[in-house]
Amino acid sequence: MLGRKIFSVFAGLLLFVAASFAVSAAASDKSAKENSEKTRVEAPVNLAILIQDDLVSRVGNELDVTRSFIRSLPKGSRVMVAYITTGALQVRQPFTNDLEKAAKSLRVPIGSTEVSPYNPYVEVVEALKQFEAKGENHNALLLISDGLDTSHGFDIDSAANTVDLLRAIKESQRRNVSVYSFYAPTVGLTSWNHLAVSYGQSSLNRLSNETSGRAFFQGTSFVTFDSYFDHLRQALNEQSERAY
Repeated sequence: MLGRKIFSVFAGLLLFVAASFAVSAAASDKSAKENSEKTRVEAPVNLAILIQDDLVSRVGNELDVTRSFIRSLPKGSRVMVAYITTGALQVRQPFTNDLEKAAKSLRVPIGSTEVSPYNPYVEVVEALKQFEAKGENHNALLLISDGLDTSHGFDIDSAANTVDLLRAIKESQRRNVSVYSFYAPTVGLTSWNHLAVSYGQSSLNRLSNETSGRAFFQGTSFVTFDSYFDHLRQALNEQSERAY
């Protein structure tokens, strides 16, 4: 009789533990699902992705996560892919609703000072002109750059206050385009000069803050774009909620 009672108590304990584990697992699955839903872009967007062509080679390792982000955008989104290079904006893919085509148009940055632009903001202005004047989607531009503009000097007074940066801000505001930026170093100054990094990041911050976007960077370098894209999804969703 005593053995039967002990077995009954033990069996009941096992059932309790199993039930608790099941509830915990279900809660964990629910939490994971909710987090996944929170980081999914909810509303269609017109997105121009600009990549500076003299970025360090490590940026090439982030192409897959960038392609995945493009493919994950909701139906009705339109994407443009372009590269900021010497003297021109190289448009690899004009605005299209074929997200797979846009994803495949990405290529590894050349990563050489021979293709360094005059500064990134001249080409940002050119890219902004590609947005249509009217449309239902929210307009956004993702700038992957070191943000550095030394065309008018290299000092604290010119940092985040250059003529072309101010033009880019004004044009973004006029066309109602939010500019989001990912910092990454180039093979030039920002690969070794911490002051140059600070100046570049300050410029990206100003561009994004004054156009209702956000700038993302991790210290003076970067490890991966994964967290950047997670934050970008959240920012796009917040922007969409404010619009409605």
